[in-house]
Amino acid sequence: MLGNFIYCNPTKLYFGEDSLAGLKEELPKYGQNIQLVYGGGSIKKNGIYDKVMEILKANGKNVFEDAGVMPNPTVQKLQEGCKIAREGKVDLILAVGGGSVCDYAKAVSVSAYCAEDPWENIIFK
Repeated sequence: MLGNFIYCNPTKLYFGEDSLAGLKEELPKYGQNIQLVYGGGSIKKNGIYDKVMEILKANGKNVFEDAGVMPNPTVQKLQEGCKIAREGKVDLILAVGGGSVCDYAKAVSVSAYCAEDPWENIIFK
């Protein structure tokens, strides 16, 4: 590792029935561009997707959807997420779902602007 630096990667997780109230509290802290990360579509079936989108739109956010995160996401999926983050110039990655969705969102956050291959960066370092 070269030089001196400070690294800060805050992550806040909200769990439970009132989790969406936390979203209303957090959104004003970030810019306009949000990458919404979710899995195979259960959030659309259970109604959470519509509620989240309503909150995002009410807060004037531009939403870049990153759907289809599978258990143990592939490197191709990670590269797709990184591309969405870069092209959308996202200010916040919002993961709505389970463990794979959360882990994927974290991997995208640390890989989107790295020059190295994200797979090599995460697995072998």
